Amino acid sequence: MGCYGIGINRILASAIELYNDENGIVWPISIAPFEVIVTPVNQDDPDVVRVADDLYNKLAEAGIDVLLDDRDLRGGVKFKDADLIGIPIRVTVGKKSVVEGNVEVKLRSEKDGVKTPIAETAQKVIELVNSLKARVKA
Repeated sequence: MGCYGIGINRILASAIELYNDENGIVWPISIAPFEVIVTPVNQDDPDVVRVADDLYNKLAEAGIDVLLDDRDLRGGVKFKDADLIGIPIRVTVGKKSVVEGNVEVKLRSEKDGVKTPIAETAQKVIELVNSLKARVKA
């Protein structure tokens, strides 16, 4: 028996075939499992955990579909998993950057991230999500 319709499996397979790189899937924000992932790198540092939790809560309250990767793993493992899953925006909260008053915001589709002041990060990420959604609609 065969199916010639366009179902969810074919849509996802087509998106994965079209939007990928050597590190995994690069989901368009409209069909991504999450829009943003907040990745605290040092789970044993209370300041890092506090900043990550605060960002997660602010984004969730704003209606952003956000995931907090609070697993007790090395940063590289968390980054690789986020790339494999293909979450469009990653916010990295590390010990050194928190001391400097910054976090890193990185688009999955781009190579490098941008340092952003902690106080401005939630609003900038919300604007970035809305901008990516607007591109899809255009």
